[in-house]
Amino acid sequence: MIEMDELLRLLQDGNTRTIEQLAAELQTTEADVRRQLEFLEHIGAIRRVYNSCGTCKSCSGGACKSCMPQNAELNMGELWEVVK
Repeated sequence: MIEMDELLRLLQDGNTRTIEQLAAELQTTEADVRRQLEFLEHIGAIRRVYNSCGTCKSCSGGACKSCMPQNAELNMGELWEVVK
């Protein structure tokens, strides 16, 4: 099991990583990273970031299908930011 401060440090360093990359860097499983992310989101330490333009109605709450190329969101990983 990983230490949450290690995960938070990686999330804050400005680099983007997949769940798989986080697991490799933290020498743990993808399932462990997902559990930690879910817990950190639940306690309000991090929040999921959705890709949206903010200017059209289809952007609320998820990837903007009107503004993005077809199926582009399928190649995007989950994005998280640390709440300050």
